[in-house]
Amino acid sequence: MLIRVPDSWPQPVVAILAMALLAVLDLAGAVAAKEAVERRSPAMAALGVLLFVLLFWIFASSLQVSELAPVTFGWVVILQVGVVLVDRFKYGVTMPTGKWVAVAVLLVAQAYLLLGPTKEAPAPAPASAGTPVNAVTAAAAADSPVARIPQQRRPSIIDLTGGQAPMRHRA
Repeated sequence: MLIRVPDSWPQPVVAILAMALLAVLDLAGAVAAKEAVERRSPAMAALGVLLFVLLFWIFASSLQVSELAPVTFGWVVILQVGVVLVDRFKYGVTMPTGKWVAVAVLLVAQAYLLLGPTKEAPAPAPASAGTPVNAVTAAAAADSPVARIPQQRRPSIIDLTGGQAPMRHRA
């Protein structure tokens, strides 16, 4: 049911191809929706529905080999550029300079989220009892808040079997 790409294709190539294809389909669907509303055209509305169903199929297929966050961020960044350009050149929407600056800042921030470092620097190893500790490091460690992670909530038990022992609704 889902599209398969050859195993020989590198994962970054598949991810970038998916991002671009998703952005093109999303942008085409958005334009079809706008045209369907402006022209009151059932044919354009049907085209939009078809494009968004195709978009979902491509998205689901891409998640077989790529991670959700990078593909989605890349898709959205490309889509945002496309929407701004379509609005400007097809529909004649003009934006003041301040809004163009905001668009640029958002794109840079999203590019950082997509392309920036993926791992944090390793934390320094704790000092053992016999090792002297720098007074500044010890003071900083004492002042830093301790992260407390709440315990996971257990899902409620739902008896769907009618038997004696209830079964959890999730594995």
